[in-house]
This record gives sequence, C-alpha cells and structure tokens, in this order.
Amino acid sequence: MVQNKPDVLIVTGMSGAGRSTVAKVLEDLGYFVIDNLPPDLIAEVVRQSDVEDTDRRLAVVVDVRGGVLSNELRRPLRDLLGQQMLASVLFLDASDEVLLKRYDENRRPHPLREGTLDESIAKERQLLGEIRANADFVIDTSDYNVHELRQRIEEEFRAGRRERPMLVTVRSFGFKHGPPRDVDLMFDVRFLPNPHWEPELRPKTGRDEAVRDYVLDNDDTIAFMAKTTDLLEFLVPRFMAEGKSYLSIGIGCTGGHHRSVAIAEALGEWFAAGGVEVNVVHRDIEK
Repeated sequence: MVQNKPDVLIVTGMSGAGRSTVAKVLEDLGYFVIDNLPPDLIAEVVRQSDVEDTDRRLAVVVDVRGGVLSNELRRPLRDLLGQQMLASVLFLDASDEVLLKRYDENRRPHPLREGTLDESIAKERQLLGEIRANADFVIDTSDYNVHELRQRIEEEFRAGRRERPMLVTVRSFGFKHGPPRDVDLMFDVRFLPNPHWEPELRPKTGRDEAVRDYVLDNDDTIAFMAKTTDLLEFLVPRFMAEGKSYLSIGIGCTGGHHRSVAIAEALGEWFAAGGVEVNVVHRDIEK
C-alpha cells in the first residue's frame, strides 16, 4: 500500500446482523464512517474527502437500502485499487432464526419489504450471496451480544492489527445450546469423564480446581491435549504465514460448564506460554 493512503473498509451484510453496532465501534476506533452510501459513490467520496490525504481509515456502510447488489461493488473496489488504496469488505451475517428474533424484538420492518419477513430475509440473502462469498471478512453475529460483537470488531480492526501477531480465541460451549457458528476449529470433548455425575462437582465449573483436576488428570485428557497441541503447533504458524489475524477455536461438551471450560482454560494457558496472544471465552458457563 502506498504511504499516506487510508484503509477503506466496506461494511455490508444482512439487515439485522449488527451493522449499526459495528459502525459505532469503528468510529470509536478512529474510522471516518459513512453510512448508507450508494456503492457507485464510494470511490468519488473517497477522492473528494480530505480523508484521502491522511492516515485516517475510512469505513463505508452499504446495504440493500442503497440498492447494493453483488455486481455493484465490483467497480468501486476496482476504482479504489486504482487509487492504490487498501480496500476490503466486511460481511456481517446471522442465522435466519436469529434475524427473525431480532426483528420481532425490535418491531422494525425489513428494508426490502418482500412479502413476509421470512421472504424478505431470503431475498436479501440471495441478493448478497456473491458478496458474502468474496468478502475479506465474514463475521456471524448469531452468538454475539452487543459487548461480544464490540470486542470482536476491536480485536479485528483496531489500529496496528496487521503489525500484531494473530489473536487466538478459545471458546467453550455446550452442544445442548447449539454449536457456535463463528469458529475456525471445533473440538468435541464429550468423550471425557463428565464431572456432572459427581454430586460434589456438579455445582462447580471447569474453572474450579477440583473440576479442573478431575478433567485434566485423566489418561484420555492427557492424550487428547498432547495430540491437540501437536496439531495446533502445526497449524498456527501456517495460519499466521497466510496473514490470518484472528483464529477462533471451539471446545464443546454437553452443557458447557465443566469439561469444555477446563480444556479451554488449559489450552489458553498453553497458547500464552508459547507467546501467542489468546482470549478465553466461556459462552455457556452461566446457563
């Protein structure tokens, strides 16, 4: 990228997937954010803006309100490349079930108004399919609350991200609450002995020493950890070499209270000991 040219981040995706929240976070991170801009105006706005002559980053939010279609993003991206700017696309997604629930809670109409709400969501997903397939970043917000989404955007897009090592998030969860949608690697540890069946351990979690010892001081766990860390030692440097800035690893047990929590904590300690920046999150520990 040429010096003194800004990063241009195009934010798009499904309506209800969190674009407004992401726009606010990007503003807090120092981006100059323009909302609801027609795609054919993107390159011209960048040219006319004084942002072009600074190191400040620009985020442009485009969606079906502005008539965005897959082919309508090709030309502005090509124009930005011609201006020797680093342009990338962030696509925000969520499951149909989650989108329906969010619209029901907010009582807002879908911008497409294609018959029923289900039909509008289906139509929008069809219109944006090619953009999603070719986006530089795809974040599924189905399992995120507002605070978790803010954290994810801060981790991915804060200043200096490209100079920082890859950030690893290890996320424990319970399969009975559904697997997380936004993970790169997933491990199922339901084969390990379950502390749930020990009366004195049932009310505790994998963060408690007694549960941790029960889970980790087991021949199968020892073998699993050895094989898993061996695999990660192979994969992580290769992900880094490919320029991946964020790696999410899911560890699942039945309820997300005991085994997955203990394993996630142990993996977090292993990553930290190896000098890898790691964040450990327990999705279902309070459920």
